[in-house]
Amino acid sequence: MTLRKIVSTLIVVPLAVVFIAFAVANRQSVTVSFDPFSSTSPAYAATLPLFALIFALLILGVLIGGAAAWFGQSKWRRTARRLDGEVHVLHQELDAIRRRFTPESSQAVPEPTSYAIIPPPIP
Repeated sequence: MTLRKIVSTLIVVPLAVVFIAFAVANRQSVTVSFDPFSSTSPAYAATLPLFALIFALLILGVLIGGAAAWFGQSKWRRTARRLDGEVHVLHQELDAIRRRFTPESSQAVPEPTSYAIIPPPIP
């Protein structure tokens, strides 16, 4: 197992236990009203378990946060793609310049030569 899987397991399992304990402890139903003007007879109200309401709000918050992060980063991703394209073009230009100004004799691959062995220093 990799370290990432171990850390993930050490975080996910206790978090799941906490969520399950929260759901079991908060099974009573609550009435959620979406009418700020009439609390006695709201235009729209929903009665559902408290844990379902909190989980739904948690999931909604994660989705909204993920969307905000995704769309907030689109400017940087666009800039990175543009700069990556510019770097690619510059590398091509550099290779063309190197080919143009490299002497013909040095373009061939040199043969490996045996190097002289330097004797160790005399103590």
